[in-house]
Amino acid sequence: MTPDQNSRTRSEKSRPSYFWLLAALILPIMNLAARYRIVDAQKFPRSGAFVLAPNHYTEIDPVVMGVVSWKLGRLPRFLAKASVFTIPVAGWILRKSGQIPVERGGSIRGSEPVKAAQRLVANGQMVVVYPEGSLTRDPDLWPMRGKTGAVRIALEHDIPIIPAAHWGAQEIMGRYSKKISLFPRKTVSVKIGDPVDLDRFRGRPLDSATLNEATAVVMDAITRLLEDLRGEKAPNTRWNPSEHDQKETGRFEA
Repeated sequence: MTPDQNSRTRSEKSRPSYFWLLAALILPIMNLAARYRIVDAQKFPRSGAFVLAPNHYTEIDPVVMGVVSWKLGRLPRFLAKASVFTIPVAGWILRKSGQIPVERGGSIRGSEPVKAAQRLVANGQMVVVYPEGSLTRDPDLWPMRGKTGAVRIALEHDIPIIPAAHWGAQEIMGRYSKKISLFPRKTVSVKIGDPVDLDRFRGRPLDSATLNEATAVVMDAITRLLEDLRGEKAPNTRWNPSEHDQKETGRFEA
């Protein structure tokens, strides 16, 4: 890390912000529940705007990736379900810490998410976008078909998209579980990938064909990282909820 990057990393976390409150509330619990094994942490950008695109298989995933981002020196902003912002106190904290509300289904259409993404880029901040849009429907928790929000932000603003995978969070909170397991302490493994090469998509019209093709490339990168963490191969065909008569939003019966 260069001296300039180190200075900017310190300043992002050291300036008083609502993230201090979130860290004070969340870190003691999450550090009690899990130890974090971060592979290839040097690939995580310490400065500048970028999209972090992780896999998504439990409701505690955003907390896990928020903790990891904090540990690696960045303040995480998420695209979050708009309904969460209506919760008293929690919704206020989310807005004050710069989280971005999106409508059900993970859409980034509408002026508020677009303007928020523009502000993040202008300020050199990161944003976490789950390409799957909701918890994977794959019965073995492999990444399912992705949606286009992450690549749209990356291509529209010409910023990197960094794939990531994590495994072990399901031991803290199972998919759709309401209970957190603190003991015994778990291990959450996280692997950071190289920036996804989207050069062949830049300059092309951002129509559905281009965005879906680029999203498939991102999902492939995330899946390869998860294969490394799990030490096994993912299915040859990525899970598509519509082919299994499943809704792509909301809870479902596994």
